[in-house]
Amino acid sequence: MSITAHQVVTLHYVLSDVLHDGSTHVLDDSQARSQPLEYLHGHNNILPGLERALEGKEAGTELRVTLAPAEAYGLRNEDLVQEVSRASFGSAELAPGSRFQTEGEAGPQIVTVLSIDGDQVTVDTNHPLAGHTLRYQVTVLDVREATRAELAKGHPLPPGTEHSKVEDRKVL
Repeated sequence: MSITAHQVVTLHYVLSDVLHDGSTHVLDDSQARSQPLEYLHGHNNILPGLERALEGKEAGTELRVTLAPAEAYGLRNEDLVQEVSRASFGSAELAPGSRFQTEGEAGPQIVTVLSIDGDQVTVDTNHPLAGHTLRYQVTVLDVREATRAELAKGHPLPPGTEHSKVEDRKVL
């Protein structure tokens, strides 16, 4: 079965950051964690560039996909580096490099603390991988039809989940 919209795909991947000198640094390896990725194709569950590369592939396919920043987490936007009041963090322990998830205009976003100067905290709301070229080494393990419950939810669900037990929040 070929990968098309409304199918659940199970795959292993190695995600690497492509450095400026062309070398790579492994960021994540699903096989090393013994935890394959399962996603619902065509429902914005993975990066669009990776999803396009997987379209039409079948179980057993191995491929390498390199995504430019614009196809992955976007280009860095220096306007997303800003100073905020220390009070915005409540009693949280802060240090350069600390990361927090907050609710942004477009949904959840990761905020990285860059520096602390008295009551002012410089934060970066760019995705941590914004501006990075990413390389995926992918092995497609399985492709199957999504269940009615999975289509209603917009992502894979545990086996045996009945559609009558799932609130339909997704429009096909």
